[in-house]
Amino acid sequence: MVSYDDLSVRPIINACGTVTRLGGAPLRQEALEAYEQASREAVPIEELQTAVSQQLASWIGCEAGIVTSGAAAALTLGAAAILAGSDPAKMECLPHTENIPCDFIVSRDHRSGYDHAVRASGARLKEVGLNEVISGAGVRRTEVWEYEAAIDENTAGILYVYTGQSAPALEEVVALGKQYNLPILVDAAGELPPPSNLKKLVQSGAKLIAFSGGKAIGGPQASGLLLGQKQLVGSALLQMLDMDDHPQLWKPTLLDAEQFKGMPRHGIGRGFKVSKESIMALMTALDSFLHEDNTAKMAQFAATLSDLQNALAEASIDSQLVWTNPQSLPKLHVAAPNAFEVCQSLRDGTPRIFVGHSLLDQDLLVINAIAIRSHQLEDLATALKSALKS
Repeated sequence: MVSYDDLSVRPIINACGTVTRLGGAPLRQEALEAYEQASREAVPIEELQTAVSQQLASWIGCEAGIVTSGAAAALTLGAAAILAGSDPAKMECLPHTENIPCDFIVSRDHRSGYDHAVRASGARLKEVGLNEVISGAGVRRTEVWEYEAAIDENTAGILYVYTGQSAPALEEVVALGKQYNLPILVDAAGELPPPSNLKKLVQSGAKLIAFSGGKAIGGPQASGLLLGQKQLVGSALLQMLDMDDHPQLWKPTLLDAEQFKGMPRHGIGRGFKVSKESIMALMTALDSFLHEDNTAKMAQFAATLSDLQNALAEASIDSQLVWTNPQSLPKLHVAAPNAFEVCQSLRDGTPRIFVGHSLLDQDLLVINAIAIRSHQLEDLATALKSALKS
């Protein structure tokens, strides 16, 4: 077996959270076991994804759902499904959309580097609204009438990035989409916990919702979920599958063959394939995620951060536990003069420690407990004290 040591890679203490660049959340033990078990036998992937869809519908209440190779892959596939529908000719030409309505309306303050995943499908983003709050020029956010004013013959759908502070309200945008028969694609990659967001967003009426599987769910890092309308989820699945078979033998399981003019070829999502092992590991992790006591789990993370806060206080280091909702992840904000230098020092030290860097410009380190192992706490406290005191 090849180890990190064999590759001269030093493992880290991840006090930053479930970010992809640090490997995501710890994989649940039961998911690891499911991964190993799934590797022992072969199964047709389309049949497996169809069975997964039925199980997700039972657990979450969606029409359909598939496992993807991450939330970004779910967004690309979701956008591709909206662009191509059940037309194999359109599937074949993506990401080229010269003769296809391809505009996705998006609020300017919903834009980020992550929307590259949507643009990769061939979609064009059409911004509406003004980012007045961030620019310090006003108090208004994007409003529904601005979405409506942007709708024209080139509009394919609406991209909505969901957080607890997103505006306008998702329900208002969904209502507009229904009025104009425009599907809403929701990016909710990091909006778990709480588990209730799965059903909440499905019940919103949005046609497609993308979630990460490698964050709070505790599945493989390269896994995600695309949930929503069966017709669109089915299109997304077809554009991800290995389609190298004879048309005479093709028996699609999520959608009926009669809906298609012919058998699609490999789609734009072919490089986003998901292994049977990852599918089963994510489904196992999701089962645990849906049935565990999320409030108790968040309280456990808060207790871990409180212990760290007490250890830092002994060295006269100020910190603040930020936990606004018992269903959400708590964070510890640690005062750190010269925060960028301290952050780099922690990354270069022994052990190597990566902390949240979103507030470095405010001289604050952000500690997230979700990926911290219990045996790492003492080393983490010692390293923080040393870096901050030096």
